[in-house]
Amino acid sequence: IPLVLVYEDEHLAIIDKPAGLVVHPAPGHWDDTLVNALVARGTTLAGGAEGRPGIVHRLDRDTSGLMIVAKTDLAHRRLGLAIAARRVSRSYAALAWGHLDSSPLPIEAPVARHPQDRKRMAVSPRGRSARTDAWVVARFDAVELLRLELHTGRTHQIRLHLEHVGHPVVGDPVYGGGGSRRISGANRRAADRIAAAAPRQALHAAALAFRH
Repeated sequence: IPLVLVYEDEHLAIIDKPAGLVVHPAPGHWDDTLVNALVARGTTLAGGAEGRPGIVHRLDRDTSGLMIVAKTDLAHRRLGLAIAARRVSRSYAALAWGHLDSSPLPIEAPVARHPQDRKRMAVSPRGRSARTDAWVVARFDAVELLRLELHTGRTHQIRLHLEHVGHPVVGDPVYGGGGSRRISGANRRAADRIAAAAPRQALHAAALAFRH
């Protein structure tokens, strides 16, 4: 499994994860994950739960972009504490359906496991607090290119939050909210073309910043 490393030293590595690659072994993906690829490359990984060595944070399988992995127990512990204390800045790029009413748009909505579908998340007053800030970078007829900043790191947070405010990520098979069918009038044809050109959710982890 080919990997693109954008930074590496004796403490940690930062990988530009391709879409379609699962982060760690799980049912259905025991030997074709990012962890498997790093081990096969000879990368030392330390810390993390069983089967998830070095994993400090995760990206969904079909989300591309930057991920930190820890090569020592000390690095794993300190990076985990930094993320928990919100000292790791994470910026994402996404194509979203429709147009935001304002920019920047802070989205604060608690996230919990979906009560009927355990593979999904849901906005729920019983959930854990979550905040995502969204900025419009470029506006098109049917979609907008957004920059998103995570204040928390809940499972599926960006995808769920954008669906919650009525502007789901283009190509999202779970939180798509009807996809191009949301767009009506003269822009519907353009929306259908965009949907056909999106083989997966148009979400990319574009930037990371933290004190090493």
